[in-house]
Amino acid sequence: MQGNRVIGEAAIRAGCRFYAGYPITPQNELTEYMADNMRRAKGGIFIQAESEIAAINMVLGASAAGARAMTSSSSPGISLKQEGISSLAADELPAVIVNIMRGGPGLGNILPSQGDYFQATRGGGHGDYRTIVLAPASVQELADLTMDAFELADRYRNPVIILADGMMGQMMEPVEFHAPPPRRYPECYVLKGMGQGKSKFIRALILDAIRMEEHNWKLYRKYQVIAQKEVRCETFWTDDAEILIVAYGTAARIAKGAIKRSRELGLPVGLIRPITLWPFPTQVLQGFAARVDDFLVFEMNTGQMLEDVQLALGNTARIQFYGRPGGVIPTPAELAKVIAYQLRKK
Repeated sequence: MQGNRVIGEAAIRAGCRFYAGYPITPQNELTEYMADNMRRAKGGIFIQAESEIAAINMVLGASAAGARAMTSSSSPGISLKQEGISSLAADELPAVIVNIMRGGPGLGNILPSQGDYFQATRGGGHGDYRTIVLAPASVQELADLTMDAFELADRYRNPVIILADGMMGQMMEPVEFHAPPPRRYPECYVLKGMGQGKSKFIRALILDAIRMEEHNWKLYRKYQVIAQKEVRCETFWTDDAEILIVAYGTAARIAKGAIKRSRELGLPVGLIRPITLWPFPTQVLQGFAARVDDFLVFEMNTGQMLEDVQLALGNTARIQFYGRPGGVIPTPAELAKVIAYQLRKK
């Protein structure tokens, strides 16, 4: 099944009952799938909004009313959604936002890229807020992590971003849809009609500075809990590695191919793949730095996750970078040559 459509099917099975989006390549198959299939979900609503800004604010409204809600777009479209995403975080409302990345900056092109790492992990909107960021590396993970995204969004009442790219959205692989856990979302957070319980206010506009500060510290404490409990990471051939590749998503798939080639030549190389880009697996990297001196960060950009690796490792290891921005897709053979060169320099 195609990756974009897998996300849609997984969302529906996870209980998504409201989708609002606006067309943009290379994620249009997801919007199309939701248009065709939300009707078979009991109470499911699909809206093609008049803009990306409208779509994210429709999602905010649906979430406030208690629906599991989702939107999707690609890079420049996600840029337009940033104020709405920051409002979701401020209002402590759950939502899932899918970004099928393309080349940039600006309108860029429609080719696969990883240029939106900063946007997703640093919070592209304003103020002190965080979004949980999940980075799938296969079509199966697109299914699994989409279901997980809804559960995490509910658990922490926070937006969750699924960060994939055009290659992953377009590729076709076998997929198995697992049964999602039942939704547990307290009714006390849901806005209902007049006469349906106590009046509630959901708002991000807090004009009193002290109350706004208190709200920011409340959010900060929640983010600290997420950072402690929700880190996800995969390691691959790390036991005897003398150099470790750090890559996520499609880049990690390419890295695995390069590592297999390198191992055939007797080169001791392994992989650390962050699955949560935020919270970032800082302690995992620090644990490996106790015995491995060399790290190679590989991304399909000019070096964005590189900064998180540098923050994690500081001066405890040698950190190199290799990247191809703008929609260029490196091959495993190309990366294997880079690995061999780095090992020769040791």
